[in-house]
Amino acid sequence: MSIQITQKAAIHIQRSLDKEGGVGLRFGVKTVGCSGLSYTFERASEIAADEEVFESKNVKLLVKKTDLVFLDGSILDFERKGLNELFKVENPKAAATCGCGESFTIDENN
Repeated sequence: MSIQITQKAAIHIQRSLDKEGGVGLRFGVKTVGCSGLSYTFERASEIAADEEVFESKNVKLLVKKTDLVFLDGSILDFERKGLNELFKVENPKAAATCGCGESFTIDENN
């Protein structure tokens, strides 16, 4: 199981943790939207027993073990477009996204 973090994402995560505190970024999925799943991001103040810790570029990414089925092999990036900034996920397991880009489905064969 692996999740990669780009340098841009690591810098953004570290700046947020320096400003607001915490041990890392909690990355997961929730059921929502027209395609089924949506990514979640939240500053984590502690590491839960049911989480896997991925450490890269001096930041920690915390993922619930049950969410790894949907996120394994993903690359977490960060981008700014004009006034908007967001995490961008390249997920090899995502088969399709909805038209609004809020949700995705998983390729059961991958």
